[in-house]
Amino acid sequence: MDDLIHIGRIGKTHGVKGEVSFHFTDDVFDRVDADFVFIETDGLPVPFFFEEYRFRSEETALVKFAGIDDATRAAELTGCEVFFPRDMFDSGDGELTWAELVGFTITDADSGETIGEVRAIDLSTINTLFDILTPDGTSHLIPANDDLVEDIDRNKRTIAMHLPEGILNIEN
Repeated sequence: MDDLIHIGRIGKTHGVKGEVSFHFTDDVFDRVDADFVFIETDGLPVPFFFEEYRFRSEETALVKFAGIDDATRAAELTGCEVFFPRDMFDSGDGELTWAELVGFTITDADSGETIGEVRAIDLSTINTLFDILTPDGTSHLIPANDDLVEDIDRNKRTIAMHLPEGILNIEN
């Protein structure tokens, strides 16, 4: 899974011929011509090839996958997470997207100590948050604010940050 980037989730079935709604959180399809995605089924990433798809909005497409030919088979995919290969991911302008930062390690910019690993990006509020898992197993939400970020190293997959004192003591 480290080689994959989370890009969305399968929604409800659509019609009786195996189509599903796909709610995507990254516009990778505007930048990369893709024939397939990985869908997490039973905890494993499985490649699914597109037979056809059409966009319904900026965040939703109706997708027909090869081999999924009826509503019953399509319903098995409902709620499954969708991923794209990291090595095929192209943010276009050289800038990292939010989705690409998942899996990066956050370190303290002053001490170099590991703070945690980015598990997800919370875009649900006006302030974007990193959902991190610390080495001791606790989960924290920390602001993904440019003023706090010292450096992002794409090759080392690290984000050096200056965190406000006590931020990791706040319970989520």
